[in-house]
Amino acid sequence: MAHNILDNCINCAACESVCPVEAISEGDNMRVIDPDICVDCSACKGVCPVDAIEG
Repeated sequence: MAHNILDNCINCAACESVCPVEAISEGDNMRVIDPDICVDCSACKGVCPVDAIEG
């Protein structure tokens, strides 16, 4: 199951820069994770300053 970014995302891009498969991109007002690309490595969870990533 791919990780998911929650509504409390502050769009800081910290997660995007650490994703090894470039599954994270900028959405309208928050980052989004492409579930078809995400490999569940959890690198993004460790850098999110507001704990907005689940999975």
